[in-house]
Amino acid sequence: MLKTFYIIALLEGISYLLFGVTMPLKYWMNITEPNKIIGMLHGILFITYIALVFILSKKENWSFKKQINLYFASVIPFGTFIFVKK
Repeated sequence: MLKTFYIIALLEGISYLLFGVTMPLKYWMNITEPNKIIGMLHGILFITYIALVFILSKKENWSFKKQINLYFASVIPFGTFIFVKK
């Protein structure tokens, strides 16, 4: 399950960074389709990531500090790459 969490965390981080490409397309070039696709994918990955942090924190007896760091990592750019690697 930890391997699955690692993969989801990486994919969630990548999808978050892809907004750096799709947002300019949406607002500067009026091309909205990539942003809709990445937005939906990111939403699914984000919810899955949060659920896995919750489930694994109980299963692996993670400290409260570790849980908070992992939750926080999902909302800052490059956060999942940094905190999950630790």
